[in-house]
Amino acid sequence: MTLWLKRILGRVPELRPSPGVLKEWGMIHLGCLLVAAGITWFLVPNNIAAGGVSGLAMVLNRFLPGVPVGVLMMGMNVVLFVIGFIFIGFGFGAKTIYSSLFLSGAVWLLERFYPVSGPLTEDIMVQLVFGTILGATGMAIVFNQNASTGGTDITAKILNKYLNIDIGKGVLLCDFFIVLAAGWVFGIRTGMYAMLGVILNGFLVDSVIVGLRINKYVVVISRQSEAIRRFIVEELESGATIYEGRGGWSGEPKEVITTIVNRRKFIRLRNFIKTVDPRAFISVNNIHEVLGEGFERLA
Repeated sequence: MTLWLKRILGRVPELRPSPGVLKEWGMIHLGCLLVAAGITWFLVPNNIAAGGVSGLAMVLNRFLPGVPVGVLMMGMNVVLFVIGFIFIGFGFGAKTIYSSLFLSGAVWLLERFYPVSGPLTEDIMVQLVFGTILGATGMAIVFNQNASTGGTDITAKILNKYLNIDIGKGVLLCDFFIVLAAGWVFGIRTGMYAMLGVILNGFLVDSVIVGLRINKYVVVISRQSEAIRRFIVEELESGATIYEGRGGWSGEPKEVITTIVNRRKFIRLRNFIKTVDPRAFISVNNIHEVLGEGFERLA
């Protein structure tokens, strides 16, 4: 009997997540926690409802003061997902559903166990900037893992399907109405700060995403091309392409090595080239997006 069980169990693949999957989910959790910190500690105490489900939850919290913002966010996200299933089907992945619910739970936990009694400083602009930086950085990290924090993205997809409104414009439209509601409930001054927060968030999210995805396109011409090629392939575990070239001044044949690596690998490559051939020629360009084998998947 024991031998039979071992044979059966031996055929079952081991359900152990790869390091890449663990890193991906770890980054999603980190991003959501940063967004939650920005909302709970900087935006909520100042009533800065800067769009999204969190902004709408702040507005509703004024009329339902006994219900925490995190709980309101969770309830609205569930409603939005149900509406999304009805109107657009399963148009959003499991990571997005999980991220939006985890973010709502994180906001509730911070409100529960690490609350702030009021604004941290008297300068609302400073708190707007810090809250927006935290939120935008967190959202960019989540977006970089091919997920999102849900919320008004779902409404934007519905508008896109039935009214042919671009998703980006749909999100801005939803945020605009939320900011109008914030201005009506909390006052024009606070509403203007909320609108500024929406604008800043859009710029910062794009900037952080670009920064996270930067790779280095490196061109190397060296007398030690074989050693450099082996270092790239064997030590850095990256790909490389070799072209046959000819020096414009000397006319001598030369091998031109090209590769695309991340910033950490580039530092190692540069240090290695300095060691083996200090007179090597290196050209470096920033690449904002790389798709395909060894990088982000095409689909």
